[in-house]
Order: sequence, then C-alpha cells, then structure tokens
Amino acid sequence: MSSPLTLFPDEAVVLPLRYFGNVGYYAVMAAYGRAVVCADALFDKREKAVHRCDITDTHGRVSLTVPVAKPHGIARARWSDVRLSDHGAWWHVHRVTFESAYGRTPFFEFYIDRFLPFLSPSVMDICPTIASLDLALDEVVRSILTIPTAVSATGSDDEMRCCRDAAPVYFPPYYQVRSDRQGFIPNLSILDLIFNLGPEAPLYLRRIGQGMYSGLCGK
Repeated sequence: MSSPLTLFPDEAVVLPLRYFGNVGYYAVMAAYGRAVVCADALFDKREKAVHRCDITDTHGRVSLTVPVAKPHGIARARWSDVRLSDHGAWWHVHRVTFESAYGRTPFFEFYIDRFLPFLSPSVMDICPTIASLDLALDEVVRSILTIPTAVSATGSDDEMRCCRDAAPVYFPPYYQVRSDRQGFIPNLSILDLIFNLGPEAPLYLRRIGQGMYSGLCGK
C-alpha cells in the first residue's frame, strides 16, 4: 500500500545533499517514490546548504554552519571526500542553539534525543564526512516523518548535474512557537516543522506537496 505522502510513486527526483534540509526539500522528496541524493556531486564551496541550515530563534532567522575541511590534494573532489572539521566544537553550538530556539516547542522533548548522537563530539567518528553526516541525519528525519521514499545516495554524472534545490511555490502558515511576535517564517529547516507540529508534520508536507513545483529534475 502506498503512503498518502507519495504523489508520484513511479517517478524519481534528484536532490542535492542537505544538512537538516528545509521543509520544501522534504515535501518534494516525500512526493516521489524514489529519490537520488547526490552525495558524490562535485565539491562546490558555493553550495553552502550542504553544511548549513536555517532555523528561527528569538532574533528571527538564524543560520547554523557545520565547518568542513577543504579537500586539498584531491583532484575533482566530491562532497563525499569533504571531511568534517572540529573547529569551534560546532556540535555543541548547534545543540545549545536548538535547545534555545525550540526547547519550548510542543514536540522538542519527544524528538531531540534522536539527533543527539550527531550533536556530540562522537559525531566526528560516526560521520567523518559531511556527506555521511547529511545522509545519516536524513535517515532519522525520514523515519520521524514516515517518508517511504526509497533513497539512493549516489547517481550517474548526468543525474548529479541535475541536482537542484526543491522549490514548492507556496508555504501555508503552520504553528510556530514565536509567530505571535515574528509572524510566520516559511521554509526553514525541517527541524522547525518537526518540533512545532510533531505527528502532524507529514500532513503539512502532503499539503504543500500537492502544490506546483519548479526547478526539479527527474519529474
């Protein structure tokens, strides 16, 4: 039996690596029966979202970045070659920031434990590269959201040249813990949706997944 999230069960979409990808990214992924996530795409330092996510705290939208080591000495380095850096104990900074930003949301305490192994010093051993970190986090996110999409972590060179950001055209407001002061802030990291909506998050993904998309490959 197909999932109600899956709008195109026999089709595939090609997506880039993302660190705690945004809501639109997961709405698109969930809509397809199969997704190719380009872990072996060529390293491009301009692709900040591979190791950066956007959340919201008391100051509004905030970006969190995982520092990475430049892949020196590797010709045509790919993201799967790019190792994490321990600069600034970033895992501690991210964990504390998530706690501050979402500690009062309805579902933070129900889900944060699932992510803690990746927000501790052991992450450097568990996931030595940014590709392995992104893919491991993606697996946890898909489990929480009950996304049944079959994900493969590599693709042909032609597929990887087609990696683009997911771009749903409309994000209806959902409950955000500070919306009374800040208004609704759309298309943040999927963590914002998970911590604010919990089990209702997949229903929101389906709602925007039924809209129209632009800039997708594999459709």
